Amino acid sequence: MPRPTGRVLTLLELLQSGGTRTVAELADRLGVEGRTVRRYVDHLLDLDVPVESVRGRYGGYRLAPGYRLPPLMLGDDEALAVLLGLVAGRRARLTTAQRTASETASAKIRRVLPGHIARRLDTLMESLAFTDRPGEFDTPDAEVLLTVADAVRHRRPVSIRYTDRDGRRSERTLHGYGIVTHAGRWYVTGTDPEIGEDRTFRLDRIADARTLPGSFEAPEGPDPAQRVLSGFATAEYRHEVTLRIHGTVEQIRAHLPAGVASLEEDAPTGDEDRETERWLRVELRAERLDWLPPLLAALGRPFVIERPDELRDLVVALAERLASCARRT
Repeated sequence: MPRPTGRVLTLLELLQSGGTRTVAELADRLGVEGRTVRRYVDHLLDLDVPVESVRGRYGGYRLAPGYRLPPLMLGDDEALAVLLGLVAGRRARLTTAQRTASETASAKIRRVLPGHIARRLDTLMESLAFTDRPGEFDTPDAEVLLTVADAVRHRRPVSIRYTDRDGRRSERTLHGYGIVTHAGRWYVTGTDPEIGEDRTFRLDRIADARTLPGSFEAPEGPDPAQRVLSGFATAEYRHEVTLRIHGTVEQIRAHLPAGVASLEEDAPTGDEDRETERWLRVELRAERLDWLPPLLAALGRPFVIERPDELRDLVVALAERLASCARRT
C-alpha cells in the first residue's frame, strides 16, 4: 500500500490536471476515506500549495487559478522513459528544428534531476548503442537497466537472473561490454566467464541484476552493436538456410539486414563496390520458414535456394498460388 507521502503527491497530480475534483472522486482514486482526503489537503496547504475548497452540490477541491506548478519531479522510471524517448526521437528523421527542441528539452530535464539519477542516466547513455532506427521499445525494468549499465560502464561483473525463450530460468554471471537496442528490444552483450563464451541477453528477460566485486578488461574486436548483429546471424535455430542472390549489397540488405543474415561473395571480384550487381551467398538461421518465400518474392532479384529443400517447396507453393490468383477472371 502506498505511503501517505506518495498519496499526497498523487493528490497534487490529480489537482494539477485541472478542474474541481469531488471528495468522493479523490477518495476513490487514492483508495482512502473522505476524511483522509481532507487531511491530505491540509498537508498540501502546509506546503503552501493553494488548494481551494469549492462548496455546493458539485463542490470539492481545486488549485487556485494561476498557480505556478512546482519544479519537475521525476522518479527513476519516469526520467528514464522521458530521456530515452528523446534519444529515440533524435535518431528518427526529424527536422533541424525538431532535433534542436529535443536536445533543449533533454537538457532542461537533466537540470532538474537529482544528482544520483542524472549520473546513472549518463552512465546508461554512455553504454548505449543503436543498430538501426528504433521502433517501439520493449523496455526492460528500469532498475535492471540502470544496474547493468553501471556495471558495463565501470567494467564490473554482474549477476543476473535470466529466463530464456524456452522458459528456462538460470542465474548467470556476465562481463558486459555494452547495451544495444535492436528492432525495438534491449540487449546486453558480453562474456559469460563460467563458460568462457560471448553471450547476448535480452534485458526484458532479466528479472534481477546485482553488481559483483571485481573488474575485467573488455577484449579488442567488434563493438557491442556488431557483436549483437553477428550473434543473431549465427545463432542456432531449427533451419539453416543457404541462398545465392544476384544483386547489390544494398538491394539484399534492404530485405535481409545484418541481424538476420550473413552475406558472402560467391566469387570475389577485387575492388568492386557495394553498388555492383553480382552473385552473393546469403546464409541465415530461422525457427520458421514461412516468412521467407514472400520476402524472396519481394526482392525482385534472381535467386537460387541451396538448402533446405523444404524452403524450395514453400517457394514453389507460393508461386503456384500467385499464378492461380492471376488466372482468375
